[in-house]
Amino acid sequence: MISTSEAFSILENLDCSKRILELPLLEARNHVLAETVYSPINMPPFRQATMDGFAICLHDSLQYEINGEVKAGDFFTSELNPGQAVKIFTGAAVPNSAQAVIQIEKVTVANSQLHLHEKIKPETNVRQLGSQIIKDEVALLEGSFLNPAAIGFLTGLGFTKVKVIQKPCIGIVVTGNELVSAGEKLPKGKVYESNAIMLQTALFNANFNTVCLYKVNDDFENTKSTLEKAIHENDVVLVSGGISVGDYDFVGKAIESLDIETLFYKVNQKPGKPLLVGKQKEKIIFALPGNPAASLTCFYVYVLPLLQRCSGINHKYGSDLKKNLAHDFNVDNSRSQFLKASIINDEVTILSHQDSGMLNSFAISNALVYVPDGKYQLLKGDKVVVYLI
Repeated sequence: MISTSEAFSILENLDCSKRILELPLLEARNHVLAETVYSPINMPPFRQATMDGFAICLHDSLQYEINGEVKAGDFFTSELNPGQAVKIFTGAAVPNSAQAVIQIEKVTVANSQLHLHEKIKPETNVRQLGSQIIKDEVALLEGSFLNPAAIGFLTGLGFTKVKVIQKPCIGIVVTGNELVSAGEKLPKGKVYESNAIMLQTALFNANFNTVCLYKVNDDFENTKSTLEKAIHENDVVLVSGGISVGDYDFVGKAIESLDIETLFYKVNQKPGKPLLVGKQKEKIIFALPGNPAASLTCFYVYVLPLLQRCSGINHKYGSDLKKNLAHDFNVDNSRSQFLKASIINDEVTILSHQDSGMLNSFAISNALVYVPDGKYQLLKGDKVVVYLI
């Protein structure tokens, strides 16, 4: 059995295979850019009005003659002489012969005559050509996360597709004779299977959408063949349950028979002690505890950081985030703990119902509090390590 810090160190030093693919921009959302991209144009590609008003060719008087209008999408080709103006709308191209745009609230219009209420300085309300980015300038660096703003920015520069780091395909293998699907009649001795949809939801929330589900009974050959299939078809495999040492826990035996290298098995923590992490060539296997809260805890603490790193996100293991504890808390445990908690007004409250099989408190939590093993007391106001979930 190893410590949490030893487990973190092993996973941090684990190489993730990264593949590059080209995707349309909408499909590239929430991916990491695989190359630095350069702007093919100036943005804006012309001098642009920042508000509705009048583009004017300056002279000494406050009186101007209106000589047309420019809507967004139009381009005014005539030459304005000093003392002439055109009505203009937000986003439209400012004529090259106009030096400023005066907003419509600061003028009086009478037929074709325009009276300014005040003098205006050159370039007022004019967004300069290339003021956002100049042609051939770096638009986004390799490693940038493609959030909605990044997708909009690239689209505005004329891009339709980009090269990104491909996200891993993930398989979820659920074991257990005691499991039945929700919606079915619940026989005595059975429980509804919830880990698959729970883990799938956690993956979807983290923007990992390529997920395959596999179900096996507590049978060695079935477990082995299904696990082998899942490893063949995916980059990362999460196994739910069957990793302990009971007579009907066959995951460990199947892993051994498939020549999967065990990186570690059992971590000195609660919940989630019977966690196994293995590797077969470039494939990574997490055998998670079957208890729902333990399984989800291990997902947030160990699985998700690795998936993010494999996707190009520089995510480290462990947490540097600390919050003030909202109450006293007694620690008396030989294992380090990840405790379900709620952060309110920048203070963290450790919740009740910490049992590894209980999800009711997990459902209302937004954090995990890490508490090192030992016998001691934490006092209200003490700083504790927090994992946001």
